[in-house]
Formats: sequence, structure tokens, C-alpha cells
Amino acid sequence: MLFQDLKLIEPILRALKTEGYTNPTPIQEQSIPIILQSKDLLGCAQTGTGKTAAFAIPILQLLYNDRLQHKEQKTIKALILTPTRELAIQIDESFAAYGKHTGLKHLVVFGGVSQNPQTDALRRGVDILVATPGRLLDLMNQRFVSLDHIKMLVLDEADRMLDMGFVHDVKKIIAKIPAKRQTLFFSATMPKEIQQLADTILNKPEKVEVAPISSTADTIQQSLFYVEKNDKKSLLIHILKDREIKTALVFTRTKHGADKVVKDLIKVGITAEAIHGNKSQNARQRALTNFKNRTTRVLIATDIAARGIDIDELTHVINYELPNIPETYVHRIGRTGRAGANGIAFSFCDEEEIEFLKDIHKLIAKEIPVEEAHPYPMSPQSIVAKHAEGKKKGSGGGGGNGGSGQKRGRSFGRADKGKATSHRGSGGAREAGGSGMSGAKRGGGGGGRRE
Repeated sequence: MLFQDLKLIEPILRALKTEGYTNPTPIQEQSIPIILQSKDLLGCAQTGTGKTAAFAIPILQLLYNDRLQHKEQKTIKALILTPTRELAIQIDESFAAYGKHTGLKHLVVFGGVSQNPQTDALRRGVDILVATPGRLLDLMNQRFVSLDHIKMLVLDEADRMLDMGFVHDVKKIIAKIPAKRQTLFFSATMPKEIQQLADTILNKPEKVEVAPISSTADTIQQSLFYVEKNDKKSLLIHILKDREIKTALVFTRTKHGADKVVKDLIKVGITAEAIHGNKSQNARQRALTNFKNRTTRVLIATDIAARGIDIDELTHVINYELPNIPETYVHRIGRTGRAGANGIAFSFCDEEEIEFLKDIHKLIAKEIPVEEAHPYPMSPQSIVAKHAEGKKKGSGGGGGNGGSGQKRGRSFGRADKGKATSHRGSGGAREAGGSGMSGAKRGGGGGGRRE
């Protein structure tokens, strides 16, 4: 199928041609016709499937046609809520690319920067607003934003908004939007809480499900490195000495861990920067820009900050630390091997991460091939034995506040003061993940600021 087969208007087809897009992805092919019929949509799709264009293109078309008929003033007619600054910026860039010939005005608002340029743009009038929940509520409370004329609402990355504690803010925002509207709801996973939220805000939705979260792209070559925890730094440096690795996105569980890896790499002459929630918005954008234009070869990221990173021709993803939630593994490695390109994903596993690895294997329904030809190898048998020994001695404890066997400690951060009230186990606000993992299967540590 071609985009022109989806009955798109000429201004959008012209923009897509400029971008070099001719064939829609499966989620675009299925979602665009549904949205153009003004139906509610429940979309389940993992990162890298093209879902931003799946909702941005039909929103632009519906608003363009509506404006031709009604010549309405510049009021906000479409609202896209998304959890992170990076993802919000990426979505706004998509609206700019696909809507360049429509004359529609769009704006992105997020916290961590001065609100003055955002409020100035709001005064001038916008048709489409992309926002993170915290900043949007601030602007609403200051009466800079009115949602009285919203016709279309998009909740993107709904599962991540739940993880980050935004669910209450989202409900407050939705309460201010007209009940008569079209709602589009996208999530990579559909846990019970997300399904309940979808049920309360969607009206007879059509469902589209593409590339379930348990799947990893066939274009990604995965390798597992069993390694002692203390040898991970040396193993990473050894791997990055291969100049064939043009770009590498490296994941850690915590912000502190990300900063430490950056220092280790810089000491040996490898250009690296970190991106996480403690960085200012300008620092995060600068690091991302440097990585995209290859001024920086290695970007170290935490999971929350990495949502929305979309880098063309990213060759390698390296899991310096395995994630404590198995679906996150699929999200991480999905940053490479996009749009049919080939990618490589390396994962380090020490004795404290064996339980995480088992969960990942169970989710993806296969075992990651083990790479033994490296300078710091541990056999699967020895690492499992060390893990068992650690459990027997009760040496695991819990990272931060995580502990005593809690599974998937998840925290719903409250208020912009950076506090986190923990639910479901005593761990892990935003970029939490804990370090002492042996005894607590998924207890997380740490709290964090909100976007």
C-alpha cells in the first residue's frame, strides 16, 4: 500500500514525499482510515512502529478540512499528551514535517524551561498543542490554556505515564476537555490499570494492535555477555574500541550510573554524554543533538529519558545493566534496527541480574545467544552459582527503598516537588531501579523529579 491509497489530501502527500515516505507502516495503514472516520482508537504498538505519524497525519487532515469549512479562530482543537520532553519534542517535529503545507499552527510545551516563549505562542493562537502533563496543568492553572474547544485528544505512551505518576494529572486534564470529542489512546503495553483508564475515556473504540511488546525485531542481532559486575566498565571500553561501532546508545538503570559510565569513557578518550531526568532541558537537547550529528559517539541514557529518542542509522544498543522490567528490554533494543535497517544489541548480565534475564527470556519466548569470546567471560553455570550463593547468604538486600521480595516496585510520583509516594511495593519512582537486586526481585530505589 502507498500513502496515496489512504485518501490523504494533497498538502500532506506533498510533505510526505519531501520526507521520502511512500509506504505506510502497518499501524499507519490500519489507524489512519479509522481516525479519518472520526472514531475513537485504542492502539497497542511498541516503539519504532511509526505510531506518531499514525495519529499526526489524520489529525492534520481532519483539522485542515474542518478549517476550510468553518474558518474558526486559532483555538486549541487537538491536544497530544505525552510523558517526556524528548517525546513531546519529537511529536511536535512530526507535526511540523507532515503539516508544513497545511497552515495549521502547532506548539509543544514542557517543564524545565522558561514558560514565556510558550505563553507568547499560546497568545498568538495554536491549533495543535503537544504537552507533558505537569507543564500543561501549570499553564491551565495560570489561565494561559483553555481546553474548551478540543475536538481531538491523544494519549501517547499511556503505560509510561502511569509508571511516571502522571495518571492523576491526566485525569484532571481530561475533566476539562469537552466530553464530545475524538480520543486516540496509544500504549506499548496494556496492564489492567491502563485498560481501565482506556475504558473510562474511550467511546466504542476501534482497536489496532501491531508488533506486541513481547516481540523483538528480526533485524536486530542480539548477544548476551555474562560478566562480573566489577568488569562491566572494562568490557564496555573493550567493545567500544571497535571503530566499526559508529554510534552506541548505552542504557543504565539509574541516573548516577549513567554519569559514572560517562566519566569512565571520557577517561579513555571515548566521547560520551548522559541524558537523564536530572539534566536540564538544554543539556538533554544538546546531548541528543550531538549524538544525532555524531559529534558524540556514545550516549548513556536511563529508560525514562530515552523515550522518544529516534535516531536514524543507530547501529548499536548496549544494555550496561539489564532492566528490572522485561518489557523495557524490548523498548531499549527497539531503538536500533528501525524501519527495516539492521541493528545490534549487546546485553551485560552479572550475578545480580539473573532473575531479570529469566524474565526477559520468558517474555520474548527465546534465549539471547551468549557471546563467550570476550576478555571477561563468566560461564552461565558459574554466574548462576554465584547468584544462588548470594541468595543463600541473604546478601541481596534491596536497592534504595526496594526490598524483601517485592515484584515490580512501581512508584506514582506526586506533585512537582519531586516527592514520590510508593504504591505496589516500596520502590522505584521515575528512573529508579535499585542496585542491590539479588534479594529483591524487582524492588527499585530512588525517587525523581517529574517532567
